[in-house]
Amino acid sequence: MENAHTKAPAECLAHFGVNENTGLTPDQFKKNLDKFGYNELPAEEGKSIWELVIEQFEDLLVRILLLAACISFVLAWFEEGEETVTAFVEPFVILLILIANAVVGVWQERNAESAIEALKEYEPEMGKVYRSDRKSVQRIKAREIVPGDIVEVSVGDKVPADIRIVSIKSTTLRVDQSILTGESVSVIKHTDPVPDPRAVNQDKKNMLFSGTNIAAGKAIGVAVATGVSTEIGKIRDQMAATEQEKTPLQAKLDEFGEQLSKVISLICVAVWAINIGHFNDPVHGGSWIRGAVYYFKIAVALAVAAIPEGLPAVITTCLALGTRRMAKKNAIVRSLPSVETLGCTSVICSDKTGTLTTNQMCVTKMFIVKTVDGDHVDLDAFDISGSKYTPEGEVTQGGAKVVCSAYDGLVELSTICALCNDSSLDYNESKKIYEKVGEATETALCCLVEKMNVFNSNVKNLSRIERANACCTVIKQLMRKNFTLEFSRDRKSMSVYCTPSKGDGGPKMFVKGAPEGVIERCAYVRVGTTRVPLTNAIKEKIMAVIRDWGTGRDTLRCLALATRDTPLKLEEMNLEDSTKFADYETDLTFVGCVGMLDPPRKEVTGSIELCRAAGIRVIMITGDNKGTAIAICRRIGIFSEDEDVSGRAYTGREFDDLPIHEQAEAVRRACCFARVEPSHKSKIVEFLQGFDDITAMTGDGVNDAPALKKAEIGIAMGSGTAVAKSASEMVLADDNFSSIVAAVEEGRAIYNNMKQFIRYLISSNVGEVVCIFLTAALGLPEALIPVQLLWVNLVTDGLPATALGFNPPDLDIMGKPPRSPKEPLISGWLFFRYMAIGGYVGAATVGGAAWWFLYDQTGPGVTYYQLSHFMQCHEENEDFAGLDCEIFEAAPPMTMALSVLVTIEMCNALNSLSENQSLVRMPPWSNFWLLAAMTLSMSLHFMIIYVDPLPMIFKLTHLSTEQWLMVLKLSFPVILIDEVLKFVARNYVEVSAEIK
Repeated sequence: MENAHTKAPAECLAHFGVNENTGLTPDQFKKNLDKFGYNELPAEEGKSIWELVIEQFEDLLVRILLLAACISFVLAWFEEGEETVTAFVEPFVILLILIANAVVGVWQERNAESAIEALKEYEPEMGKVYRSDRKSVQRIKAREIVPGDIVEVSVGDKVPADIRIVSIKSTTLRVDQSILTGESVSVIKHTDPVPDPRAVNQDKKNMLFSGTNIAAGKAIGVAVATGVSTEIGKIRDQMAATEQEKTPLQAKLDEFGEQLSKVISLICVAVWAINIGHFNDPVHGGSWIRGAVYYFKIAVALAVAAIPEGLPAVITTCLALGTRRMAKKNAIVRSLPSVETLGCTSVICSDKTGTLTTNQMCVTKMFIVKTVDGDHVDLDAFDISGSKYTPEGEVTQGGAKVVCSAYDGLVELSTICALCNDSSLDYNESKKIYEKVGEATETALCCLVEKMNVFNSNVKNLSRIERANACCTVIKQLMRKNFTLEFSRDRKSMSVYCTPSKGDGGPKMFVKGAPEGVIERCAYVRVGTTRVPLTNAIKEKIMAVIRDWGTGRDTLRCLALATRDTPLKLEEMNLEDSTKFADYETDLTFVGCVGMLDPPRKEVTGSIELCRAAGIRVIMITGDNKGTAIAICRRIGIFSEDEDVSGRAYTGREFDDLPIHEQAEAVRRACCFARVEPSHKSKIVEFLQGFDDITAMTGDGVNDAPALKKAEIGIAMGSGTAVAKSASEMVLADDNFSSIVAAVEEGRAIYNNMKQFIRYLISSNVGEVVCIFLTAALGLPEALIPVQLLWVNLVTDGLPATALGFNPPDLDIMGKPPRSPKEPLISGWLFFRYMAIGGYVGAATVGGAAWWFLYDQTGPGVTYYQLSHFMQCHEENEDFAGLDCEIFEAAPPMTMALSVLVTIEMCNALNSLSENQSLVRMPPWSNFWLLAAMTLSMSLHFMIIYVDPLPMIFKLTHLSTEQWLMVLKLSFPVILIDEVLKFVARNYVEVSAEIK
């Protein structure tokens, strides 16, 4: 039924042809069940395990590696002799890498599908309905409730469908609908139509929503929506329709993979093509096919060399280390790639309640009447410290601490707060925190009573459990509560009838409620222990102060407190008729007023300043009213005290009323959205993504889940719902906005470090490609074989690359604007540096092998011509007379080449401590883990050279001291080359970028 909230109860009943007292007939039930289906959310059909596995092999680099592995397996079958075993090592290792990556990818995606399933926890199992086949109410499975059913709900029930209230069977009906709307206090419901067809859920006061909880009262209504048609069902559909976007890093790595794939393909084809003339060389036995296969193997080796196999593992390790550091700052990361995404966050959309504020209502101000002189009144106003549910805090006046027992008015005010109250404070020993039991507003009054301690109770030696309600207990021992007149909408107040436990005093009626309703029924005002007639002039002055508190900087929620000194006798009251309660609460004496709010967290203001310095815009999004939202924004620094917020703060309705192009502009400029629904949050994220902003969205309720899933970074509260946590990438253990800022800082540091180890790994791979290309182009013997390249890429290079993740962050990391998601992973200058360093690495590696052939005392001492034409070596060729052709396959030159490559990579790791800072400014010992990783890498390299049977597997042999000295001579220049490149970057490249 559309817009049921706009229609009268009789219209809704007539729409379904149902009677409130008898309910649906069996035929009507069957007809509606066939039409609307069962009242349940359909299970999410996830991808099969095989679909997820296949998805992991859609990456181009992965496919090239898979193809290389398959080709290597085929070629390995045709190897002969000792080559057979080692030939299978390379494809086997590649397959292991691919399987490991696929397992991690599948595990992450299976976790991501749990968000929609978590919604099912909010589906109630049972419901109470009236059906014509039974005379009384009956309990049935909630899934069997259909639109048109007459449903009964009472305190403690979970609402089983979207229901239009027909009648309320108690003095008041309160509903906790925070999971759906984000409202921090329970909502009072009524039966009157809400004429606005576009009303947001918060304003539909005559509706009960599926999955919300009845906090107080009892009511009967007609089910108007079930299953996916309910508000919670619509959220489920939004979540199901939201596709997971790739993180900026994943997008950049995909882009990089495509570019690298094209380059690899081009180089492989080129290497194979330029050697077509050598296919018939004698070394291949004169067989054109064997020559083609040989150079095809070299092309495969090139592909293996060019692809940084260790990169996925190093990135995963770096992100995992980042998650551990974030966890120490109370940010629990659920999705590893999102760690890096945090680093380029440009907008944080934060929920107000519980994130920017404590979600713990606190009384911060109160006043009593000091003196009355004719129409002139002086008030005693007090400030109360504390921003959480806790009995500790101070009452001050003008900055000076006051003793509340010295003020008779405060004693009476405290008494009213304690007795006009059905809630309490409780200490949770397992969590080590105080918690509310009951209503947030009433718990705030309990905390106030404890802070005031008007009877000077000795509370110092009490346990925390005893301390929670010590002062309230004293007051309740002095006065006995006989009965309560519950809150009702018409009089906007509640009261308790009390009699003294001891002594001769008569009964009293204590009243609390909305100031305009309570003060209107006051005839007197309390001054000390006496009462003075309340004139219209005094009444207006008191209301002026209350209005100022309610609309000023704090936008406090005010409650007036009053006493009826001589109430009616018990037998003169009809407690069954709530319409007469207002008559019993007349002739009141105004005692005082308290102002409360959900206070901002103390550390939030500093975090907002830090965001501003880091170029990050903070947007508050809340279900509360606009005035309260703007007031909180001013308190925490999103808006300045006197800032004109026109065009910078909108309600959900105001936002909807704008044309699309103005909505986009509003999202670009605004920092505050109030009275919003789930659809608004998702729409705001969409607009921000259209501006290429990277958005972090916080939330804790079911209503937040679609936006959490849509945003690049969904951040759920630790105290939030399972749905919100499942839809998010990160969970805040302490629900604190400041933890988000700390996580953003960590994300920026991680990205900087990732750039360094990606640069390190890529320049290493470029060096390997240059090495293979040079040997093929110059006609030289193989300097490195695939199994050696795999060892370098995965083990020797992988350890220092991982250690680069521990590089200390830059001091000004939060003083720079967020990087653009379009910023290339590899800029033109960076590409030139890769080429320059990689070119030297490749040339030095080939040079190490060539040196052994040409100049080493233990080498053959061949000429350069013989070395570059080794393919033509055979007994009958006079150019190679007296030379054993097998020398060109000897182990020493490969060992020299591999040792140069490994040593030069260790030097290059030192270069990667900082992108542009010299090693003089950032010395090697600034990252102890890097030095340890380099030591371990060199130790492993010595192991494959000197520990049998590894030299046989890797085709290596021992090196002499002279040979090791040549390795060092060829390796160290890479540091000097990079120092020159860093100097150019600091003094010319960065300067020109700043000018632009």
